Amino acid sequence: MINLQGTGVALITPFLANLEIDYAALERTIEHLIQGNVEYIVVLGTTGETATLTPQEKESIYNFVTQKVNNRIPLVAGLGGNNTAEIVKQVSNFNIPGYAAILSVSPYYNKPTQDGIYQHYKAIAQASLLPIILYNVPARTGMNITAETSLRLAHDFENIIGLKEASSNLEQINNIAANKPKSFQLISGDDPVTLPMIALGAVGIISVIANAIPAQFSKMVRTCLAGKFTEAQPAHFRFLEFTRLCFADGNPAGVKAAMQHLNLCNDYLRLPLVNVTQPTREKLLVELNKFKNV
Repeated sequence: MINLQGTGVALITPFLANLEIDYAALERTIEHLIQGNVEYIVVLGTTGETATLTPQEKESIYNFVTQKVNNRIPLVAGLGGNNTAEIVKQVSNFNIPGYAAILSVSPYYNKPTQDGIYQHYKAIAQASLLPIILYNVPARTGMNITAETSLRLAHDFENIIGLKEASSNLEQINNIAANKPKSFQLISGDDPVTLPMIALGAVGIISVIANAIPAQFSKMVRTCLAGKFTEAQPAHFRFLEFTRLCFADGNPAGVKAAMQHLNLCNDYLRLPLVNVTQPTREKLLVELNKFKNV
């Protein structure tokens, strides 16, 4: 059972000017995250621009990250989609060493019913050799995983160990936190609500902005997990505008712009994503500079 307490990071995929994968920048980013004391890394989630990668590129990235991390911190593999049979096949064949769990996004575009979502995850859970983390992000998938469906899955399958919850629905989050199995790990899927979600019982966050500022963000998360919410509030408020700007022109365009300023990677994106506007970039860098001595 992987302990998902603390800060997980939804890893970006850096690109060169020709839009090939920039492995040197990927290695710099990995070291930046580990030195920033994050607890684990999620490889090939939404922030990794996974939808634009070929199967060969995905396998190469999975292997590269596990080689460079070298068991220093846990890894979670992002592996989801809207073709259940294909995801079941991929999950059952996933045997890359170094990964402790699979994060699987709810099916998008098809707009399944709640029973369809349940049956999708049931098939994945029955096929997987690794624990499964549900991922609810209705703003992207078009369908919410209700609290009832999340709780049904949590109670029915021991290898469904957690939920990355990005609905921003406080009533839903309250319901899950109050009624989940004790061992089921609730994880914030939105940077700005990390503090309140931990206050409700979440074990941490799978973060986007921590790609750029891992030390500062993970410190705030650990302060929250210690129950020192008043002490954590100034940092929480300080992150809000930076986070808003990171998402203003799409993810990961914003965080890549910040990371370019930190000399971690370039801010190249694969279409249909495009770079942030110049006004957004200028505001982002103003906010980023506030974290220099924090």
